[in-house]
Amino acid sequence: MNNNLNSIGLKKSPSETTVVVAMSGGVDSSTVAGMMKKEGYKVIGVTLKLYDDGKEVAASKQCCSGQDIMDAKRVAQKLDIEHKVLYYQNKFKQGVIDNFVESYLKGETPIPCVQCNQTVKFKDLFEVSKDLNADALITGHYVKSITKNNSTDMYRAIDQNRDQSYFLFNTTKEQLDYLRFPLGGLLKNQTREIAKKLNLNVADKPDSQDICFVPNGNYASVIEKFRPNSFKKGNIKNLDGKVIGVHDGIINFTIGQRKGIKIADTEALYVLMINSDKNEIIVGPKDKLGKKEIEIKNLNLLVKKEEFENNIFVKVRSTGKLLKAKADIEKIYTKASLWSSFSGRVKKNIKPLNEINSIRGLRYFGPSQMSIFKLIIHSLSIIAVFKYNVFLRSSLILILLAYLNSYLGSLTILLQFLIVIFNPVIFIVSLRERKKDSLRSHNNLVNIKKITQ
Repeated sequence: MNNNLNSIGLKKSPSETTVVVAMSGGVDSSTVAGMMKKEGYKVIGVTLKLYDDGKEVAASKQCCSGQDIMDAKRVAQKLDIEHKVLYYQNKFKQGVIDNFVESYLKGETPIPCVQCNQTVKFKDLFEVSKDLNADALITGHYVKSITKNNSTDMYRAIDQNRDQSYFLFNTTKEQLDYLRFPLGGLLKNQTREIAKKLNLNVADKPDSQDICFVPNGNYASVIEKFRPNSFKKGNIKNLDGKVIGVHDGIINFTIGQRKGIKIADTEALYVLMINSDKNEIIVGPKDKLGKKEIEIKNLNLLVKKEEFENNIFVKVRSTGKLLKAKADIEKIYTKASLWSSFSGRVKKNIKPLNEINSIRGLRYFGPSQMSIFKLIIHSLSIIAVFKYNVFLRSSLILILLAYLNSYLGSLTILLQFLIVIFNPVIFIVSLRERKKDSLRSHNNLVNIKKITQ
């Protein structure tokens, strides 16, 4: 190890290094704060108030509860470090809870902890840490990270039973270079021993088990609270398409579920598919659950594309086993649906780009770079997206104008003429844009290998 680097890989002495520690009030983050303080770092503890549970002092199995905030405050006082509480209830609702509810309504099974890390914790807290002029943001996640040449890579934690890299897959390279995970090289029992040596009151505190805003693991109650009209009865079908039962709402089911189907059959039935469009549940035997291929989306590459040419391992659940797999990266990038609107997405995800500063005032209110003709075409192309709505509303307006003809006279005829002409123009523009879109997709597909190299 380079002697010029401190324990978190920075060319500063600990006394000259300011770190923000995300303190949840649990033993892991509290221990990290204690370790940083003991090593001589300038530590600022930050705790997030994410939701209103009405339990400011009550014990809870959920993380981020009122009791957790109080515990974080006590730990900060014990360590004699600065401590801040950030009230992010609105951001958490918009970024995590709303996404959780909408995903269930679509028949998906979301992982809100991933969304929380992606948005509130590693986005908003990341920005707060920068505003505090901190050199690094430190968390109590069980993730191993190695920093070389000012670049940090993420690995699985030594404690395989606690490894949390699964929940951090969407961490950006910029965030990863700024984040540090001191517990990645420790076992859970070692963490508790350190907490006891530091005389922290949370040393024996049980780990959180439930999702913070889901009481007792009752997901349906959360959806009922935010979408009370979402519990609609629907059909339960077998693989042959035969209706064999009725459900009380697709939000009560997840893929692979066995309990709660309430249908007697010659063999146990499992949820195989959730069709949210038709409000249907498809059930069948356990052997139909197996999949050899999984389609992925929202790909976040933290390594070079060539790494996927080797055998890789996947986890389909955080508690699942590592399974050998092969990734068809070219298939991922060449899927047509990804390229209908390119916008440089691959370049942004794979190759680091320099940020381009933009003064929004000049963009919004400054002189346009388009000619008046191009500006009109651009406006029409936007309207063309809603061509069917335009046609319907135009028809209604024509009927209304026909009724008002006796009152408005020649003006009515002029307006009717313009509306009649306007609709074919919109449909022509729509066809033009569709052709351009297809050509754009084709060109992106042709050049995909050049882009991803």
